[in-house]
Amino acid sequence: MTATLEAPRTAPPAAPARHRNRTGTLLTVVAWVVGVLFIIPVLWMLLTSLHSETDAATNPPSIFAPLTLEGYANFFGAQTGTSPWPSLLNSLTASVLSTALVLVLAIPAAYALSIRPVRKWTDVLFFFLSTKMLPVVAGLLPVYLIAQQIGLLDNIWLLIILYTSMNLPIAVWMMRSFLAEVPVEVLEAAAIDGCGLMRTLRTVVGPMILPGIAATSLICFIFSWNELLFARVLTATVAQTAPVFLTSFVTSQGLFLATVCAASVVVSLPVLIAGFAAQDKLVQGLSLGAIK
Repeated sequence: MTATLEAPRTAPPAAPARHRNRTGTLLTVVAWVVGVLFIIPVLWMLLTSLHSETDAATNPPSIFAPLTLEGYANFFGAQTGTSPWPSLLNSLTASVLSTALVLVLAIPAAYALSIRPVRKWTDVLFFFLSTKMLPVVAGLLPVYLIAQQIGLLDNIWLLIILYTSMNLPIAVWMMRSFLAEVPVEVLEAAAIDGCGLMRTLRTVVGPMILPGIAATSLICFIFSWNELLFARVLTATVAQTAPVFLTSFVTSQGLFLATVCAASVVVSLPVLIAGFAAQDKLVQGLSLGAIK
């Protein structure tokens, strides 16, 4: 009696693999659509800035209208004679100095809350976070009255102090996430070699958390550069920042759309340049858990 051997059955194609491929394709398409939707207003602003005021104000808009640099010339004072450079310099000064002060204060604080944790460090972090829960407008009047009493109205140093205090909580949270990833063995080895706290932060911890420093710096810089409310109320002419100067083109005579778009493009350039310059470190920093 001969035994019959059945041919081995071939396994059907794995359905989950096809499902994952379809899901990945769908997510890619959705990501592209969302990206295009985000970039369209920026491109529209750039195109409008290259039109004349007459063409920019037409309804529907004249997409194929002749291009001109009239809006940029008006922004740089071709008609009014008012230069935007002092305002841009004020914004740059306040943003850079406040970001530097934030890092000087946030890194040691985050070190104490992560690598050398203090007692009830979670309560400390919650306190930092709770300071962001107060609406900015609620503290506007007290800050104004204090600045008036001490003679700091229309002073760039007042904005630097305010921006530092506003960005410090988020910087501590972000830097703590990075410092928590530093291996304790590295710190112990540095201590055995005789490194003090400041030298450890500067030569050992600093290079390891450089992506986190870049991500935190960029976010603090953007927050400071874009801040309008305090700068609008607490400054006049001497310490006027770029966002405040931009609002000067919205007058009782109407909205000069092409000039406003040109001003928006120029004011956005420092943030875009900083973002592209720190792109690699920023992506690496955010992917390592800078925001949790």
